[in-house]
Amino acid sequence: MESFEVIAEPRESVGKGASRRLRKTGKVPGIVYGTGKDAKMITIDQNAIGHQLENEAFYSSILNLNIGKEKEQVVLKDLQRHPYKRLILHIDFQRIDAKEKLNMRVPLHFINETSCVGVKTGGGVISHIMTDLEISCLPKDLLEYIEVDLAELELNESIHLAELKLPKGVEIYALLHGGDDSQPVASVHTPRVEVEVEEDTDTEEAAADDAVAPDEAKDD
Repeated sequence: MESFEVIAEPRESVGKGASRRLRKTGKVPGIVYGTGKDAKMITIDQNAIGHQLENEAFYSSILNLNIGKEKEQVVLKDLQRHPYKRLILHIDFQRIDAKEKLNMRVPLHFINETSCVGVKTGGGVISHIMTDLEISCLPKDLLEYIEVDLAELELNESIHLAELKLPKGVEIYALLHGGDDSQPVASVHTPRVEVEVEEDTDTEEAAADDAVAPDEAKDD
């Protein structure tokens, strides 16, 4: 798993007005909470955090957060983006405890798609029904991503939650709370074919010949 270092500074000012002023100076307001400690208000450089967020692993990794001279291990828990500008409006981090389980969403990486049986021999196409999954585990067992092997999936078949191979200590959060382990994660199905309806020219011409225009009827 990659190692990420996030540089932050403590902040005193709070409220919408203060947050707007920070953003104008290229800073992102944020908060750190958890493990029974008081929440701490922070600011982070907009450009620096923007570059880190381009890395998929950042979202599902243990992060080293430096707040001035203090260091804490955290995970990213929430992110607010501007609706159309490439700006981060607010960021939340949660402290971790080595002895407490985390609930985190991690991406699914689908492998062997081109060699999938249902694609190669059946002419099927693959649908990704899920793109990420919430897991529960201790911080030491946190996964950067979960691999989903599609090599043996045949046409009109699906791979389900119960079939995912997870390391020891990692559990699917939904299944711990009564979720359905038969939920599909990905499937291979026959591609939809659009059938073009050809116009029956002969029928249309015959119908036109049978139709008598009003002027022609008068002449008769």
